[in-house]
Amino acid sequence: MSLEDYERHYASLSDSGCESVSGAHTSGTFSSEEEKLHYIPIRVLGKGAFGEATLYRRTEDNSLVVWKEIDLNNLSDKKRRDVMNEISILSILQHHNIIAYFNHFLDKNTLLIELEYCNGGNLYDKINQQKGKLFTEEVVIWYLYQIASAVAHIHKAGVLHRDIKTLNIFLTKTNLIKLGDYGLAKKLDSEYSMAETCVGTPYYMSPELCQGVKYNFKSDIWAMGCVIFELLTLTRTFDATNPLNLCVKIVQGNWTMEVNSDVYSPELIKIVYACLDQDPEKRPTADQILDQPIISCVRPLSTVSDTPVAVVTTRSREVYFWGGGKFTPQKLDLFKGGNSAQQVCAGETHFAVVTVEKELYTWSVQGGAKMVGQLGHGDQASYRQPRKVERLQGKAIRQVACGADFTACVTDEDQMYMFGSDYYGCIGVENDMGMEVLEPVLLEFFQERPVRQVSCGDNHVVVLTHCGDIYSWGCGEHGEHYVYSQSSWSQLLSICAFDMKSLNGHQEIPYTTTLTLVKQLARFKIQIIAPGKTHTAAIDERGRLMTFGCNKYGQLGVKDFKKHQGVQLLLGPFGGKVVTKVSCGDGFTIAATEDNQIFAWGNAGNGRLGMPADRGFGSEVCPALPRPIFGSLHHVPDLSCRGWHTILIMEKVLNSKTIRSNSSGLSIGSGEMSIFVIIVIILLYY
Repeated sequence: MSLEDYERHYASLSDSGCESVSGAHTSGTFSSEEEKLHYIPIRVLGKGAFGEATLYRRTEDNSLVVWKEIDLNNLSDKKRRDVMNEISILSILQHHNIIAYFNHFLDKNTLLIELEYCNGGNLYDKINQQKGKLFTEEVVIWYLYQIASAVAHIHKAGVLHRDIKTLNIFLTKTNLIKLGDYGLAKKLDSEYSMAETCVGTPYYMSPELCQGVKYNFKSDIWAMGCVIFELLTLTRTFDATNPLNLCVKIVQGNWTMEVNSDVYSPELIKIVYACLDQDPEKRPTADQILDQPIISCVRPLSTVSDTPVAVVTTRSREVYFWGGGKFTPQKLDLFKGGNSAQQVCAGETHFAVVTVEKELYTWSVQGGAKMVGQLGHGDQASYRQPRKVERLQGKAIRQVACGADFTACVTDEDQMYMFGSDYYGCIGVENDMGMEVLEPVLLEFFQERPVRQVSCGDNHVVVLTHCGDIYSWGCGEHGEHYVYSQSSWSQLLSICAFDMKSLNGHQEIPYTTTLTLVKQLARFKIQIIAPGKTHTAAIDERGRLMTFGCNKYGQLGVKDFKKHQGVQLLLGPFGGKVVTKVSCGDGFTIAATEDNQIFAWGNAGNGRLGMPADRGFGSEVCPALPRPIFGSLHHVPDLSCRGWHTILIMEKVLNSKTIRSNSSGLSIGSGEMSIFVIIVIILLYY
C-alpha cells in the first residue's frame, strides 16, 4: 500500500472516531485502562480480489504480525459470513501450531484482522524446494507431530477445518508448523455431529466428500494423511487431469505411488495409510496419532503465552553510515520495505545488519583488503555492498555483534554462531577450523546454555546466558578475562572481567585483571554501557550521559582536551535532553536524544563525525563539545561505532492519527461493541 493510499484510508476515518494524537481533547480521549502498542509497516505481503495483507513490526517486543485488510464492499453476503466465521473460530483457538489471532477492527466497510506472521513460507513451497530429495524420517515425524497437535486442538474445540492442505500449513524459520486459513472451518455441536456442505480443495477431499455424503472430523484426518503422503513422496496423493477422474481415484483409493519402505519405517508408513483408509470409522483420531510410539517420543513444545491486545502504529526506516574517508552520511537503499533494519553493528573492517525478518547481512567497509571470514559468505572476497549470509538461511537471527575481524550472532532459539578470524581464539572452537573461519559455525558449548546476549571487544567475546552465567574468551592480554577455573579461554569456561584497556586506554590508565566495581557509577542506575578503544560512555535510567577514559581528542565532550579522572556527567552540553543511544569509536562519540537529534564530538579525522572537519594550523580540529549533525530530526532505534566508522538506523515521522473500533464484536452490523484504541503513525517513505 502506498503512502497516498494510507493517507486516503485514514483520512476517511475522521467521521467514525478518528482524531490526531496531537490534536485537542475530544470525547474520544484515551482511558487509563487502554493499552497502546505501536506497529511499523514493513511491506505488503500479497494482494487478492478482496484486499491485501501487510507485514508490521510491533515496537514493544519487535515481533512481526500480519494485518489482513478486507474490503467488505467486494464481498458477497456468503463471503462476509465466511470472514466473520474465520474470526469467530480463530478467537477460540490458542495453540503453538495454529496461526494466532490477535485482534480485529471494523472501519466502515474495511475489516482489518491482525494475525501471527510465519516467515518460513508454507509447506507446499518447502516440498517444492526439495527438488526430488526426500525428507529424512526425523523431519517428517517432527512435521507430523506438529500437524497432528494442531488438528487435535481444533477438534477438541469442536472445529472442523475442512481445508487442510500444504498451502495452508505455514512455517517459521525455526521449522515450527502453523495451521492457518479457517475461512471454510465449521463449528460442530459434538464429536458425533456431521457436516454435509461440499467444500475444500479437490486434491485433499475425502471419499465421503466426493460421494456427497455427510462427513465429520475424520475428513480432516484424511486431508492430513494426504499432506503427510506428500512429505514422504514429494508428490500429490491423488492426481488426475480433471475433477471427475480425481474423485474416482480418491473413492477407489488409487494413490499416485507407494511410499518408499527403504527410506521410511513401517511404523510411519502405517500411520499414513491408516489416515487414508476409505472407511472414516477406521481412520485414527489426531489424539490416537499422537499416542503412537514413533510420535509420542517427540518433545512437546512450550505452551503459548497470553495474546496481547493489539494497537497499531506505522513507520519506516533507513540505514546510514559514514567514516573511513566518507565525510557525509551515505544511505543504503537495500534496507527499506521488507529489508528494513532491526539492528546494526560495526566491526573494524565490516558492517553487519539484522533485518526485521531476522536475516543477517554483512559487507566490507572498504574494498581491496582481503577478508578473513568476518562476512560469513564462505570466501575471502571483500564485498562492498550488503549481502545476505546465505549459510544462515532458515535461522531467525535475533542479535549480531562484531569484533575487529570476526562476527557473532544469536538466533531466536538462543543458539550462537561465530565466523571470522580465530587468531586470538575468538571463534571459540580452539582453532580446530584454522585461523580463518569463512562461514558460520554453531558453538556446541551453548546448546545446553541458551544465550541471552553477546558482546564483542576487538579481540574477545563475552556471553550472558539465560541462567545468568557469564562466559568470556579470546585475547586476555590486558585483563579481558577473570578465570575462576583452570579451563582455557577457548573452552569458553572463564568468567568475564572488565577490560580496562577497552574502557580507559591502558597506556594512560592502569588496567586491572580482576573484577572491579566502578564506584563512581554505583550511584547511577546504568541502562546502557558503550565501551570504545580508549574511552567509554554510559546512559542512566534518566537519560543522562556520562563519559570517562582518554580525552586526547575531546571524545569525553567536556569542552577541552585535558585528562580527567573519574566519570564526567554531561549535563550542560545537552541542555537537559534525554539521551537514548550512544556509541564510542576510535577517539570520537556519537549520541542520539529523545527529541530526535544526533550529536557527534571528538576526532573528526577521516569523516568520523559525519561532517567535514574544521581545519586549523594545517590539521583537523576536533570538537570537544557535542555538535548536532543531520539537517532534520530523526529518531535513532540503533547505533554502532568502531574504528573510524559509524552505522545507524533512522526514522522520520510524517503524520499521526488515532482510530477507534471494535475488538471483540463479531457482527458486521450495528450494535454494542467493545472499544480499543489504534494509534497509526504514518512515516515518510523514501
